[in-house]
Amino acid sequence: MFYSAMKLSVGSSLKLAFRPWVEGLENVPAEGPAILASNHLSFSDSFFLPAVLDRKVTFIAKAEYFTSPGIKGRLTAAFFKGVGQLPVDRSGVRGAGEAAIRSGLEVLERGELFGIYPEGTRSPDGRLYRGKPGGLARVALRSGAPVLPVAMIDTEKIQPPGKVVPKLMRPGIRIGEPLDFSRYQGMDNDRFIQRAVTDEVMYAILKLSGQEYVDIYATAAKRQLAEAAKAEKAEKAEKAEKAEKAEKAEKAAEAARKERPPQGQDGQDRAGGGRAA
Repeated sequence: MFYSAMKLSVGSSLKLAFRPWVEGLENVPAEGPAILASNHLSFSDSFFLPAVLDRKVTFIAKAEYFTSPGIKGRLTAAFFKGVGQLPVDRSGVRGAGEAAIRSGLEVLERGELFGIYPEGTRSPDGRLYRGKPGGLARVALRSGAPVLPVAMIDTEKIQPPGKVVPKLMRPGIRIGEPLDFSRYQGMDNDRFIQRAVTDEVMYAILKLSGQEYVDIYATAAKRQLAEAAKAEKAEKAEKAEKAEKAEKAEKAAEAARKERPPQGQDGQDRAGGGRAA
């Protein structure tokens, strides 16, 4: 009931304001479980995709969105619950992955749609990164549900990371034909099978999105960018410090030149003094 009300208000507002275009809606089953595996360009991806679907789709979100204190925190929690987000505790080395798998299986067991981002985090630069094999593959193989590759188009331009106010423009959504992995049934703990399933899904997403593909994890890319930014900041600080020292040295030298008597003046004064005596 609450989801329907939130979907009606939020979904209608998004469609009216941004007018997203959609291709492949016919690939979403009218009933029964299915996994929507999407690229991840923006915070708003989890809102645009549900807005264009007739069925409820459940994504997972970090638990902090549901536990923040104060009125803002309660409103945020209510909003995320209302649009079909599930809280996941990301503490622990494997906590997030296991929690995502459990949540996904529960959603699919109810015959609903489960949304997941195989990259594990938002793309830092609009490119498509290597999919993480654990969550998506294990949920797909354990549940037997079909996987629908999804490509979000231009959502990173609407709300880039760190931007609060979105830009009004039309995003796009392409939903591909369902992928069947029943041939791997019972092999969900095999790492090579997990990788094969994930890579097949990522390739399907790549064909739909047209993004440039980068064969590293997005988390590693973000770490590299952060380290590069840190190094650049340190280099700028070092240059500024050197410039400041050079400026101080120049000022000190200039002050010393002003205090120093003209060349030969002391000698002339001493010589003149001798004659006077």
